[in-house]
Amino acid sequence: MAEEDLQQDEGKKKKEECPAGAPAWMTTYSDLVTLLLTFFVLLLSMSTMNEVRFNAAAQSMQDAFGRFVSPSRVKFTLPVLPTTPPTPYIPIHQQSTQKLYNKIQTKIKSLRLSKDIKLIKKDETSVILRIGDSILFQPGSARLEPESYPMLRSVADIIRPLPMDLRIEGHTDNTPVAQNRYGNWNLSVARAVSVLRYYTRSDMLSLDRMSAVGYGADRPTVPNTSKEARAKNRRVDFILTVQTKTSKPKTKSSVPL
Repeated sequence: MAEEDLQQDEGKKKKEECPAGAPAWMTTYSDLVTLLLTFFVLLLSMSTMNEVRFNAAAQSMQDAFGRFVSPSRVKFTLPVLPTTPPTPYIPIHQQSTQKLYNKIQTKIKSLRLSKDIKLIKKDETSVILRIGDSILFQPGSARLEPESYPMLRSVADIIRPLPMDLRIEGHTDNTPVAQNRYGNWNLSVARAVSVLRYYTRSDMLSLDRMSAVGYGADRPTVPNTSKEARAKNRRVDFILTVQTKTSKPKTKSSVPL
């Protein structure tokens, strides 16, 4: 009987020795874990996340655990770089005109037209093909001579592939025209138009790149002091001007020639 009472007393002492609730170290551990979690959350909130690298890391971890998921698409936009405003004009370099001049000169020599045509470089954008009036017209006449047709066709073959516009200029000397039908100014205009009409009707050159003008005796190359000087002033000039990309497109004229 006494032994049973002793065992009961020892069991009560053991039960009293075990305190109620979690151990004291568990509280300290919980505080430490909470502080670490707060610390990492704070670091994450202050960091800048690279979305591409984050997705790549997440995909790598999923693959490591045996789960394959197609990578998510990252939205991004290409930067738009500012463009320079278009210039109102495109400068023509003297070198490009010089190349065209050399090309025309070579073509004239190959066609053996150097005796009939004089090539002159006018400025940085223009060259002149100068033809004496005796090759094209009878004195005082604005009608083209049939003998001039082959030479005019050769000139058209030279001009056609070039990126140049053509202005046909008629010039005379200061001698009054014998016939009353034309004055000097009217004669120069009629001769320029005759050449333009020949090219248009023969479909050798497009009308939208040609024009005709007459100056009479107002623009002599040399003073009209001798017969030879007056012969030099009687001429038809083919002014070839380099075309620019910014020039407005021309429309074909509906006026019959």
